[in-house]
Amino acid sequence: MLQTTRLDHSNELLSDLKQQVKSYWEAEPCETDRALSQIHTREYFEEIERARYTSQPFIHSFAQFTRWRGKRVLEIGCGAGTDTLQFARAGAVVTAVDLTVAAVALTCECLSFNGLSAEVLQGDAEGLPFVDNQFDLVYSWGVLHHSPDTQRTFDEILRVLKPGGSIVVMLYNRRSLVAWRMWQKFALRAARPLRSISSILARHMESPGTKAYTRAELRHMFSRFSEVAIEPVLTPYDLYRLPGWMRTWLPAAWGWNLVVTGRKPSE
Repeated sequence: MLQTTRLDHSNELLSDLKQQVKSYWEAEPCETDRALSQIHTREYFEEIERARYTSQPFIHSFAQFTRWRGKRVLEIGCGAGTDTLQFARAGAVVTAVDLTVAAVALTCECLSFNGLSAEVLQGDAEGLPFVDNQFDLVYSWGVLHHSPDTQRTFDEILRVLKPGGSIVVMLYNRRSLVAWRMWQKFALRAARPLRSISSILARHMESPGTKAYTRAELRHMFSRFSEVAIEPVLTPYDLYRLPGWMRTWLPAAWGWNLVVTGRKPSE
């Protein structure tokens, strides 16, 4: 049975930044701007799904949706429910958590249109509402860099994973073409060349406080995980307006996405 639960935050006030992040994504859940069809229709969700995997086909190779049949999967930051749907289609036992009411509602609708079910909760990645050692996989694509305390989210993921369980998360790369273009626009062209890329991304990239990392920083942040691999991926945002010859020449290391995989050490 499809379950939607709103967690009680009455005993803890969200920080000002977290409230700003929540308000931003509440107004427009991730990638819903790609749909021209009327909201709350099957066509609306199909359009979002088609656009997501057309522009980011590499998601499938990292998520490996079909691998998780019969396994317990937690997705943090479900947006319109597109990846949640893939796990459910593959037969995984899915739980999805999002900070916003809007994403929870859309994910439930997306699943319902497809005759599938999952547990969909409103919750905070910095304090996951689960006991220890529950999930075979924790998955999050382009979400955790919006959390005010991203390190705490990794600690929470480690806590709720089963020993030997897997993590697959995507975070933004500070040493990328996207970040460089942002610096050109908001520092160089604005005659403020001393502005840091981090401060520019925090103010101008999606929700307030957005962060991006180097691979060295992520290795440190994931030091409690085992078998950690960090793979940079070029995205359409990196390749925007570049000629074809240049696209084939660009190294993946300059990609906007850093995909981190790893395991919780077995006890």
